[in-house]
Amino acid sequence: MKKLITLCLALVTMLGAKAQQLNPVNWMATYKSISATEGEIIITAKIEKGWHTYSQRPTDAGPIPTSIQFNPSSQFQLLGKTTETDAHEEFVKAFDAKIFVFTDKAEFKQKIKLNAKPGFTVVFKVEYMTCNDMMCLPPKMVDLTVKIQ
Repeated sequence: MKKLITLCLALVTMLGAKAQQLNPVNWMATYKSISATEGEIIITAKIEKGWHTYSQRPTDAGPIPTSIQFNPSSQFQLLGKTTETDAHEEFVKAFDAKIFVFTDKAEFKQKIKLNAKPGFTVVFKVEYMTCNDMMCLPPKMVDLTVKIQ
């Protein structure tokens, strides 16, 4: 009987560890200069096949929309709001609603005005949620940086 309980506990522990290892979305950021005083931070998420993440558009249906929070700095100023490209509306079974999602890739852009010479780093956080047809992972916060050159 002890062996059976030990085996069950080991299986539950292994399954829990495997679930924590799931990371179907990988984020990265790059910087593109527009002029001597303006640029654009491009934030890209590569999403594994079968998974999706959500638009910044708020919804009452349930999922946490993607949000991006830039750490304030005297070295730059945000110009407008963060934009997104290629979100498409689809019916998501987990929430029984039509929601704007990204599959394969998500891209967000934030224009900035430089208040200092290039060579500094912009620090920010991305909060997002990801699901597949079987389950949703808890919302996750990712810390990112991008060098302004």
